[in-house]
Amino acid sequence: MSMLHALSTDVEDWYQTTIDVDAELSDRFERSTQRVLEALAGRGVRATFFVLGLAAEKSPQTVKAIAAGGHEIQSHGHGHRSNFELTSEQLRQDLLRAKGLIEDLCGQQVYGYRAPCFSIDGRNPWALDVLAETGHRYDSSIVPVRTRHYGIAGYPPAPHVVTTPGGGRIVEAPVACFDLLGLRLPVGGGGYFRLWPYRIIRMAWRQFERHRRPGIVYMHPYEYDPQEMDTYAGKISFRQRLHQGLGRKRFPAKLDRLMREFRFGPICEVIAPLLEELNRSSPRR
Repeated sequence: MSMLHALSTDVEDWYQTTIDVDAELSDRFERSTQRVLEALAGRGVRATFFVLGLAAEKSPQTVKAIAAGGHEIQSHGHGHRSNFELTSEQLRQDLLRAKGLIEDLCGQQVYGYRAPCFSIDGRNPWALDVLAETGHRYDSSIVPVRTRHYGIAGYPPAPHVVTTPGGGRIVEAPVACFDLLGLRLPVGGGGYFRLWPYRIIRMAWRQFERHRRPGIVYMHPYEYDPQEMDTYAGKISFRQRLHQGLGRKRFPAKLDRLMREFRFGPICEVIAPLLEELNRSSPRR
């Protein structure tokens, strides 16, 4: 059997998370999340959904629909404020608020996390301690290449158990990056996935399989909503429309093709051996 890769969705509303963190959430993310669920069901694929607490508050039915589809549900934090702007106590409260809300809605334990805007890197390694202390057993926030806004150059690209600065332990599941012409480049989602030609994406996944390293895809419901940029034409700049909208129309077809050619599942299944290692190393109470 071919190796298992991971597919994940950050459930959030584009305008609130990208343009104005204090804005009310629109209902677009509800319709777009339903499109994602339909696309996954069409391929018989289960995935991980990192749900924003604000999205869960606005649309409990969306969280329940994700659970009904048999998907893994984890946390994207509550308010989508960058962790680089938070103190450890503010992060703790944000995590606990989202965790409690989502667990109540879906009836599943929440023990995984993805930071807003991948905002865990060398500037705030203490965030991993806060995650471990609040009952999170894995994180999927670190990008193993330095970009303009986030990431850690040279970071191990494969999922692994991390010892936190405070001595805790947590599994880190980095998003997919690949090697091309001597460079490590992002390929796991967002603008990278939207703009790479499919032949490059396929090449990356074949590289992962040769190295026996799972590739972790991330996406957002709004990548199934190519008309969204037109809705905000008078509120955002042309540059933002171009940067955030380019490649959306082709995204669903690329992802569908990737799901046809490679085997995907939720992150918890991909990192199951590491979670077991974490269990064995945890002190018994």
